Amino acid sequence: MARALMLVGSTMTLLGATACDSNSLLAAPDPDLIAPSDLDSPEGANALRIGALQRFRFATGGDNTNGQESTWLTGGLLADEWGTSSTFVQNDELDERRIKLDNATVTFDFRKLQRVRTAVNQAIPGMNKWNPTQTLNIAELFLARGFAEMQLASDFCNGIPLSDASTATSPTDIKFGTPLTVAQVFQTAISSLDSGYKLLAPADTASDVGRAIKVAKARALLGLSATANAAAAAALMNGIPTTFKYQHTYAASSGSNAIWGQPNSGRRYNVGDSLEGNAHDILVKGQTPFFSSKDPRVPSKYTVSTNGKDTTKSQDGLTFSRTTSIWAQETPVDVTNGIDARLIEAEAAFQSGNYGTATTGTLAILNALRGAAQTIGTVTTPVMAALTDPGTDSARVSQLFREKAFWTFSRGQRLGDLRRLVRQDPYKTWYNVANSY
Repeated sequence: MARALMLVGSTMTLLGATACDSNSLLAAPDPDLIAPSDLDSPEGANALRIGALQRFRFATGGDNTNGQESTWLTGGLLADEWGTSSTFVQNDELDERRIKLDNATVTFDFRKLQRVRTAVNQAIPGMNKWNPTQTLNIAELFLARGFAEMQLASDFCNGIPLSDASTATSPTDIKFGTPLTVAQVFQTAISSLDSGYKLLAPADTASDVGRAIKVAKARALLGLSATANAAAAAALMNGIPTTFKYQHTYAASSGSNAIWGQPNSGRRYNVGDSLEGNAHDILVKGQTPFFSSKDPRVPSKYTVSTNGKDTTKSQDGLTFSRTTSIWAQETPVDVTNGIDARLIEAEAAFQSGNYGTATTGTLAILNALRGAAQTIGTVTTPVMAALTDPGTDSARVSQLFREKAFWTFSRGQRLGDLRRLVRQDPYKTWYNVANSY
């Protein structure tokens, strides 16, 4: 009896102590919330760095979430690298060039690239404070930011805000940017990339990060003006071997390669080709029919069911599935590579009037790429027949950018190149004049 009274007394004491605060028993810490003070350490700074690189990774090959693809896929719908076979109307709008302002997929693509910038801006101060000697790692953060800015300028029109939410703890703390022109965003990308390159020790300038910064900067320079900047862009490519690759890697446990997953697993994208009916009795040839060209750089085929007889329908239940074997579920993607470097040199050679110059001319560079085995994803290309001079500058530009389309398939370059062809001199005078880009 005495023991029971003691228990009752203890309980009453507890209730009395908590009666003045009705929330204390209900409150529980949220283990998912990380305060900035929790990251104020060498380990915390490194965690921010890794998180920023994860954002970068999702903005290229993507994380394979439906409706949250990167512009490497959705930009390919606009540029006819891919055709939609999805049930999502947002993908149809992209493929049909009638995109609404509230298109959630495009909004998410834009947000993905901006999140790279925010994550990098959060990570750099911590790395400078706690790990200042890790200059290669800090330079890679600037690469991520500069690449995201370059991709924004390549894929979106004038009016791009570059806001800063890196120190915001509420929406009212965001420093909203003013709408910028595409040229201004390219310049911002170049500044970010230069900031990263300046940090590199001499030995690190030939690292994968150092070379990737150079290729990304060259692309931004061409985005500004190929005529004015081609020579400077090509000079940055000196010393970069054709075998160079700066890659993002993927795993089923942390996010599959979406350029494989969306077409091959989800059946939401088809390798682009021509306007056609389901019975293949109506065919209007596309300018660059990636599927029917049977080019070894984009090996593709209709998907056949496990019985070996029936073709497989896509997610929409109507379109026959057309896929490429360039990537598998965990295949790394080349963010930049040595092939990009050679194509930049080829464009610069054309701009300088050296299309036919032996060894260093546009035609020689293109044929050197075709004349050796190149590795793209899971594919090793065979030696391909040499190209010949088509005779006119307009046809030469067509040849150059058609070659580039196959070498860079679904790596976030095609849409930006097509925009350059219609806007930059001298390309815009030849665009769509009996040429196939």
